[in-house]
Amino acid sequence: MIALPLAASTPVAAAMQLGPLVLLVVLYARRARTLAGRSPIGTSHPVPRWRQACFYAGFAVIGAALTGFDRASQDLLYMHMVEHLLLSDVAALLIVLGLTGPVLAPILRIRVFDRLRVLAHPLVAFPLWAIDLYAWHAPALYQAALRNPGVHALEHAMFLAFGINMWMCLVGPLPTPSWFGNLARLFYIVAVRLTGTVLGNIFLWSGTVFYPFYTHGDAINHISPLADQNIAGAVMMVEESFLTLGLFCWLFLRAAREGEERQSLLDYARAEGLELSEARAARAVAAGRGAELRRRLERGAETVEPT
Repeated sequence: MIALPLAASTPVAAAMQLGPLVLLVVLYARRARTLAGRSPIGTSHPVPRWRQACFYAGFAVIGAALTGFDRASQDLLYMHMVEHLLLSDVAALLIVLGLTGPVLAPILRIRVFDRLRVLAHPLVAFPLWAIDLYAWHAPALYQAALRNPGVHALEHAMFLAFGINMWMCLVGPLPTPSWFGNLARLFYIVAVRLTGTVLGNIFLWSGTVFYPFYTHGDAINHISPLADQNIAGAVMMVEESFLTLGLFCWLFLRAAREGEERQSLLDYARAEGLELSEARAARAVAAGRGAELRRRLERGAETVEPT
């Protein structure tokens, strides 16, 4: 049997994909060092070490996904599915967790990038991610990526970019609409996971082979094309389940922390005789500005004359 042409990971293809990523890591490291120092006005906005670790881990995952699977991801659908899940879910999430407002500030000062912030709106980010996910899994596009290194690189770039954009409104530093509170975030997580779960079920239970391209690789590895496809669907379902569980735990802890911080602000204002509405406290805490509001209240308490 004649082997089909593969978009395998050659040194040149790997360099084309990893080169820009290395540059981004260098720029991030420089920005983190700058923020750790004192500014001319005596303030600093250091990036927490855990966020830096997340960012670097995200790019390490990308490097492992693009180079570690090599031929296996070209021969077996389920191995390629693992590669895509690492890029679009795990790496994208870790990168977003590594970002802060001050880190993004220089980029957002560029008008074209600032206008692109609209793409991170929850009602925009989710459908863009879903369309990208299903479009690239259509047989024509998916197999074109397997045969053409350029299309393959574009597929990876779009999985990563739309994955980052999808996570940005959930755990990123950009402002979100006032209605996008914890309950809305819960529905967002469910919608994202259900969208992926539907695709995973299609692979798991369909009796039709979608990608004949893998027939040769399946024969080499002594697995039927349909079994390979079923395993790919199962892999997707398992990854979705673990990620969903983690996100639910995160959302629960976030809601508990915000409730405690909001009540602490209200109690402090009441004890000091300051005016603070529950709505204002909730908005500040939800925006991550609870500490800033607390400092303002403390300054206000200092100006109140003792009775």
